[in-house]
Amino acid sequence: MVSIPKLLALYGLTVPVFFAIDMIWLGLVARGFYRRQLGDLISPEVNWTAAILFYLLFIAGILTFAVVPGLRRESLSHTVALGAFFGFVAYATYDLTNLATLRGWPLRMTLVDMLWGAVLSASVSAASYAIGRKLGVVPG
Repeated sequence: MVSIPKLLALYGLTVPVFFAIDMIWLGLVARGFYRRQLGDLISPEVNWTAAILFYLLFIAGILTFAVVPGLRRESLSHTVALGAFFGFVAYATYDLTNLATLRGWPLRMTLVDMLWGAVLSASVSAASYAIGRKLGVVPG
């Protein structure tokens, strides 16, 4: 059985990991890429309420669908594979829906963003798995 207080601690410790990795990507590595791909579609102001809600829900998804199952199996590779798949599917849902419904939504950005979703979620899953093991989230 998963300890709820330990799971909440894991969630709280996973949040800054996720933010750090995603902010490096969005703020440094791919900032120009998204601006070039989306042009005028990018808002000059970030809607932080929507962004934070997404992050909090997405992190809950990573824990639910990748980290806790991986901790139960005591398998980092299982955790990373589930995390990558979860991130890929979640980002594909967003990007492919936009590609299907929005005029001018770039295919190149769709593909890069879907790959990023997989890498981000796999990376966060791996770090969260390590944290979860230290916390003893799932009894061995």
